[in-house]
Amino acid sequence: MRTWSLKAGDPCTLVLSADFRFCEPDYINDHTWEMEPGIGDTAVMGVRTTYGLRARTMRIFISFTLDGKKVTNPDKFFSPPRLQHFYPNFLEFAFSPFQGLDARAEYWLPSSQTLASRLTFRNQTTDTLNLQMEVCGFLTPMDGQSLAPTKIQSVNVLAGKTSDLEPVVFLTGGPVHGPGPYSSLLLDIKLAPLASRKFTWVQAALPEVQASFDLARRTAARPWDAEHARLMLVNASQTVDVETGDPDWDAVLAFSQTTALRLFFKSSEHLPQPSFVLARQPDHGYSLRGDGRDHASLWSGQTALDAIYLASMLPGAPGLAAGLVRNFLSTQDEKGFVDSRPGLAGQRGCWLAAPHLADLAWNTYRQTGDKEFLQEVFPGLLAFIKSWSDPSHDRDGDGFPEWDHPLQTGFEENPAFNSMQRGDQGADIRYFESPALAACLWQEYRSLGSMAHELDLPGDADALNAQAQVLWSAVDACWNKKSAFYQYRDRDTHLSVNGRPVLTHSGPGIFKLKSVFKQPVRLLIRVWAASQTTRGMDVRIHGQSSTGSVIERLERKDFRWNAEVATATSRQLYSSLEEIEVTGLQRIDNLVVRSLDYTQEDQTGFLPLWAGITDEGKATALIQQKLFEPHSFWHAAGFSTRSLTANQEMKEENLEVQFPWNQLIGEGLLEYGRRSEASQLVGRLMETAIRSLKQQGVFFNSYLAKSGTGQGERNSLRGLAPLGLFLKTLGVQIISPRCVRLEGTNPFPWPVTIKFRGLIVIRQAGITDVTFPDGQSVQVTDPAACLVSNS
Repeated sequence: MRTWSLKAGDPCTLVLSADFRFCEPDYINDHTWEMEPGIGDTAVMGVRTTYGLRARTMRIFISFTLDGKKVTNPDKFFSPPRLQHFYPNFLEFAFSPFQGLDARAEYWLPSSQTLASRLTFRNQTTDTLNLQMEVCGFLTPMDGQSLAPTKIQSVNVLAGKTSDLEPVVFLTGGPVHGPGPYSSLLLDIKLAPLASRKFTWVQAALPEVQASFDLARRTAARPWDAEHARLMLVNASQTVDVETGDPDWDAVLAFSQTTALRLFFKSSEHLPQPSFVLARQPDHGYSLRGDGRDHASLWSGQTALDAIYLASMLPGAPGLAAGLVRNFLSTQDEKGFVDSRPGLAGQRGCWLAAPHLADLAWNTYRQTGDKEFLQEVFPGLLAFIKSWSDPSHDRDGDGFPEWDHPLQTGFEENPAFNSMQRGDQGADIRYFESPALAACLWQEYRSLGSMAHELDLPGDADALNAQAQVLWSAVDACWNKKSAFYQYRDRDTHLSVNGRPVLTHSGPGIFKLKSVFKQPVRLLIRVWAASQTTRGMDVRIHGQSSTGSVIERLERKDFRWNAEVATATSRQLYSSLEEIEVTGLQRIDNLVVRSLDYTQEDQTGFLPLWAGITDEGKATALIQQKLFEPHSFWHAAGFSTRSLTANQEMKEENLEVQFPWNQLIGEGLLEYGRRSEASQLVGRLMETAIRSLKQQGVFFNSYLAKSGTGQGERNSLRGLAPLGLFLKTLGVQIISPRCVRLEGTNPFPWPVTIKFRGLIVIRQAGITDVTFPDGQSVQVTDPAACLVSNS
């Protein structure tokens, strides 16, 4: 593994969690720690947690005294700390608190309830040094007592209580209790010239103080060097080392892989393979119910889009991606239904999974060559894709299914179907046919067809290709030449019409109308209530449809509430309106009735590009007129979630960039040979992630399109730097240490070196050198796609 030298101000995210590859992380009682982000005079070299919000804070930090001079702030050290190694559960720093005294601090989480740190000191002078080291602890409990010095079995320790935990801090070497303002354990350390000494402190937090003490003492006795060597070997075998011409890029890509691995938990009785959470921070990990079912949404299951993005972060561990496919299929019923969000505690999304599973399985097979895996999952994936044709999803029976809920899509903030911000439409997604869904289904059929061909099932392959053709026609019908974009269309009329206002009023009433529409429209009723209290609304609509007079009633149950905003979508289509009667509103409540708008432009409209379903002419128009248009989707941080020009009430400062969707769009650029444009996108995404780690020390769930400022959950999977897109843009796919797939040329401004388990790929502008673990080397100059192997 590479030895780093990352200092304050470099891109780092310093979080520690129990690693599922070395222990059994506790899904209902998991403690995550992070390094203190202190600034200026408040900085310390320490770690903090909240035990999953069971304490306001728990801090442990160290200070050093030599010749009467005490230092706690790492900025005041003779040589400030530099991060040299990092894994999901391990951090290692080198520093010198005083001139002539070299030190090393290693932090390790061997389990969900323990944190250990080993400090190594080496006297580089010719004089004996009398050093004092103090391990200080500070606990602010929710209820209980702060850390206090005490003795257990004649050993000086620190102990406290918060909620149902009684943490203990133990230090080897026979410490005494320190005299400072914080509870501490103090050691007098005598270092002869050129001598070294090592000490270990351990924090353990179990429900009883004696159990915590016993666990801490056992942990301190574990063979640290052997444990570290094991960590290093396993991580080296499952991560890809990337060396670019920019050390910031290298660090962010490495931290993305480490953070991705840190999100995993082992299998459970509800899921047969390891699964993941979306973020793992000090405030997460505690289940009050004790079974995990009360975890927040970040810990409540895996979605297909999240699984795809996570798999792309871990090219060195394709077995984990295969396990994610198996987890989804473990929820399948006899009709082929696969749950959209299966969780480790048995949580379920209760919607049909988004059609990305066959694509994930096929890409996993292309990397592993495991035909047994393909044979295992093919029948279930085939049944799954057929379930999308069920009348409960394809409500008009035209072979073009509809989404059931925005949560399925992976873009639940979609303004067409959400009402979180003013200007959002908030329509019922079941009345829309989405080109994005059709493109995903087409990609699934194509992947399944490839599987059938690989498994020598020609009959299945032909049937799958025929169904794919139906979806190709459906996507093509959604293209709007004038706007150069793929648009939604109505489920029943198959029209994409602009929305227009019909009625605006405050309070209840009976409203006579003489609205006539050139084409049948569906109505959206929207209420801004004066308070967040729901209303017992009742709306009656009188009008004409293609079959005659219509009277439709929308009751309280038909409205969806989001804070003080309620929306409902008419089941009927109208060619004209005569009267709308509204009851149940307060006089100061605002009512707006308008026809649905199918022309809103958002990031999902680029999925036909990702699927490779559009022709070259449409792809060029889509890329040039929409994708890379600064007044539309192209911004400093990447592609925005929605078009600026198509959302007049949205300011550029409020637009967001979501990395998983940007990766899909980037793959679409590569599908159409736009490698240079894809490299521009990668550059903007990387600079956004780098800025976040430098300034905040974390990845974020999303980023503002103009400024790159992080938004939402810290260290979320969805904000990790897109390693998968970077490698695809580079034209390198690692198959194994003995095989690599190359395509195109390096579009980046510097050579890139990829290392994986002894394999070294050096990608220059027109030449690629491949060296295998046995020393054999091959040079490739042809940009055509090829497989390079020494097996």
